[in-house]
Amino acid sequence: MNQLLHPFFPRGNVRIPPSKSAAHRAILCAGLAEGKSRIRNVAYSQDIRATIAGIRTLGAEVTEFSDSLEITGAPLFSRPHGKLEFDCGESGSTLRFLLPLAALTGAECRFTGRGRLLERPQSVYESLFSGGEFFHTPQEIRLKGGLSAGEWSLRGDVSSQFITGLLFSLPLLDSPSRIRIQPPFESRSYVMLTLRILADFGVQAAFSDPLTLEIPGGQRFRPADYTVEGDDSQMAFFGVLGSVRGGVSCTGLRSDSVQGDRVILSILREFGAKITEKAGTVFFEPGRLQGKDIDLADCPDLGPVLMVLGAFAEGETRILHAGRLRIKESDRIAAMESELRKLGVDISSDPDTVWIRGRQPLTAPAEVCAQNDHRIAMSLAVFAACAEQPVNIIGSECVAKSYPAFWEDFTSLMPEKGGL
Repeated sequence: MNQLLHPFFPRGNVRIPPSKSAAHRAILCAGLAEGKSRIRNVAYSQDIRATIAGIRTLGAEVTEFSDSLEITGAPLFSRPHGKLEFDCGESGSTLRFLLPLAALTGAECRFTGRGRLLERPQSVYESLFSGGEFFHTPQEIRLKGGLSAGEWSLRGDVSSQFITGLLFSLPLLDSPSRIRIQPPFESRSYVMLTLRILADFGVQAAFSDPLTLEIPGGQRFRPADYTVEGDDSQMAFFGVLGSVRGGVSCTGLRSDSVQGDRVILSILREFGAKITEKAGTVFFEPGRLQGKDIDLADCPDLGPVLMVLGAFAEGETRILHAGRLRIKESDRIAAMESELRKLGVDISSDPDTVWIRGRQPLTAPAEVCAQNDHRIAMSLAVFAACAEQPVNIIGSECVAKSYPAFWEDFTSLMPEKGGL
């Protein structure tokens, strides 16, 4: 599907969809709890549907409502052994969170996916599950056993999803465990989000020092009534749009969120945008935007839209610690370089850093490709709204991976919806 966008000055409010990161975690906790949980404020993106399918494979019963789930879980060790098949779609969270839990079942487990999912790094688990069977090819992962209590050492600069995966499974073992994280520790905020949601479902784990997690054994998940908070990474697209063009407000967010992507508010203020928070609503108005250095270590999902922000700021924007963007649904650095250059942006990179030095105004309509990556598509939409000429985005349907209602919400900001 293509999306032709004409430049416009936005006006209106967007209720930000529920956090995909929080929803993954809450759904898994509910699936592991003995009893009935209710998960409220759920958006059925492709990634979330993959996690729902995963807990059903593990034996949970799930009833879907329009924006909530009723989940009846059962203790993991009460489930029959045998062969289990998991289709994770393109969801890295689903795959990395379920792998350690599957290892606890004792079953022969097969994981499949689509796109670049199984090309993304899994070597952390492959080396840790040395006590069982672990076979990884570009088409599948086969796993049986291999997870036990004890001391674990993980790199902190590959993906925090591996740490979270262990935090779901290690508390279920009889003995305590410890996770030592090798610095640099990136995306710490995602681990903090995991710890908060685990506690909401009755499971305790904590940092004993900045690089060590202590996990008591013999724990069990308790059912809960849980409401998923708004997604700060999705808010970022509308925040950048409002900071360049003005007239945007966002609701549905948690002011005390521990999501790392909440830092978008600080970044936009540092660039010069005018942001006001009042009674649960965030208002975005433009200022004189000035390029800055941005450290992406704890907020990698913001990378593509921050490149768009840099394109509309004066001077140079430098994005540091961006290397993990190369192993997402696309190589997000290469993808944004390719597409932004078509739009007149002076952008370059090395393996871990991106430079943006402003842009030349568009003098004719342009066409770009979403590269089958939801965050690329949404970032290009923000650019198109702020450009001088129409921009046609090829493959715009890929937003369904994380934000199925994106185009509806985005076009709702158009005056009289006349921009398409």
